[in-house]
Amino acid sequence: MSTRIDPALKQLDVELPASPAATLRLTELLAQEDTSVPEVAEVIEGDLALASAVVRTVNSAMFGILRRVETVAEAVMYLGMREVAAITLELGLRKSFPPSPTMTRLWDQARLRGLLMGRTAVTLGLHAWRAQSAGLFAQSGQAVLCLHAPDAYPALLAREGGRVADLLAAETAAFGLSHEVLGASLCRAWGLAAEVADFVHDRPLPPERWAARPQPVRAMLALGAVADVLIAAEDSAPTREAVQAIAEQVAPVAGMDADDLAQAAWQHWERVSTAAAAGD
Repeated sequence: MSTRIDPALKQLDVELPASPAATLRLTELLAQEDTSVPEVAEVIEGDLALASAVVRTVNSAMFGILRRVETVAEAVMYLGMREVAAITLELGLRKSFPPSPTMTRLWDQARLRGLLMGRTAVTLGLHAWRAQSAGLFAQSGQAVLCLHAPDAYPALLAREGGRVADLLAAETAAFGLSHEVLGASLCRAWGLAAEVADFVHDRPLPPERWAARPQPVRAMLALGAVADVLIAAEDSAPTREAVQAIAEQVAPVAGMDADDLAQAAWQHWERVSTAAAAGD
């Protein structure tokens, strides 16, 4: 049985928001080995609204800075280029989509997932910028569908969002394709690494279907699976046992050590969630 794709969604280059110049330039800079702090700060400072938002975000409780920073350069020095660039990327995403309760929830989860994946990647010696970008864009296809159907899609998400298979089937029935295709296309439109787009596309797959994917993608999928367990439990407090259980399920497929993955993710979750609970 064939499914008709909504004609408006066929023109992905038209439907997908273009990458802001600052985020595109930052993506290029972070791909280089010798990028300097002044280069990153200069790109962000080129957009006054973006620069002020970065400083405000860095000073929030989420990041646990002990002394208030007042410039982008200070923010980069305190947090590092990767996390400040990720803040810029997140803000670029927020600005590209009209605000709504569903969008706000998506981007709040994106910030937390990106932080967890990026910091866990650092601990495990993985490519942290790609991991953090993957976390930020994980649900971006859902944002595209919200933009396309601002009333119908949030209702569908509330109704079918409990199980991934049900959500994908409902999206396909309603729009002719599901959110992971749109999310991967958005990653490519914004100039992100191929591994990030592949992560977003493959994220709904169960671990037993990761085997054919390149190892860097499998590693990001494992990081994302653990981060999702932590984020999904935010209303009921996740347990170390739940994190260990998912790590034992996904780590072998990704060629990772389950104990190391669980320990690193839990350690960064405790730091991030403690800071977030303190304010904002």
